Amino acid sequence: MRKRLISILAVCAAVALVAAGIAAAKKYPPTVVQAGNLKISLNGGFTPTALPKKGKPAPITLNVSGEIATVDGTHPPALKEVVVETDKHGSIDVKGLPTCKSGKLQAQDTKHAEKACPKAIIGKGTTDVEVEFPEQRPFVAHSKLLAFNGGVKGGKTTIYIHAYLSSPVSAAVVTTVKISKVHNGLYGTKSVATIPTIAGGSGSVKKFSLTFNRGYKNTPFLFATCPSGKLYAKATSSFADGTKLTGQFVRACKPKG
Repeated sequence: MRKRLISILAVCAAVALVAAGIAAAKKYPPTVVQAGNLKISLNGGFTPTALPKKGKPAPITLNVSGEIATVDGTHPPALKEVVVETDKHGSIDVKGLPTCKSGKLQAQDTKHAEKACPKAIIGKGTTDVEVEFPEQRPFVAHSKLLAFNGGVKGGKTTIYIHAYLSSPVSAAVVTTVKISKVHNGLYGTKSVATIPTIAGGSGSVKKFSLTFNRGYKNTPFLFATCPSGKLYAKATSSFADGTKLTGQFVRACKPKG
């Protein structure tokens, strides 16, 4: 069964997300959202952009990216959650793809996480996390991102996004994304990414980029049609200091058929 497209994820910020953006082959200016001292730049999209006007959806590749910063250059608050709603004309179908459990990814570096569930990998990317311990200068930890299919249960699709921060901090960060079908005007899917505490609360996502392509044995799992020439997405990012930022996205597509 097809569950509506995660555009998301967000998102991902996480390591995320999962904070919700999207970067396409066709270059778009980023969407910039600001509240007080906090600013998020989000971008992204999908390929191909020529999609069926109706009928059977076509496979797509999705890229999401973003950057979190403060206006005055200080350490940003930690990203806690990203909620992404995506167009009702997209869908995700991971049925039949190999799955992975969160427990196999916890406390694992990137190499061992990849070995734990190689057939369940459905996306790859990178992230930067800034860590600021009390009375110390902040430093940036860079990591690869791996997205794993967690399977479908109770009508919800689960994706795990793994990152590993190495020296001087050694820690695995596993973000859980829950994707469900909704009926909300333009939107047909809701993806909720929960980012765990990083470095005891001292770590904050600064940048991320994640591409979802195909699964095991080149199996497509993201699909879309293009009835109107546009596809829509909306993302809300919540931070540890209570700040919430929402960005909306419109991406052009070319109806065919």
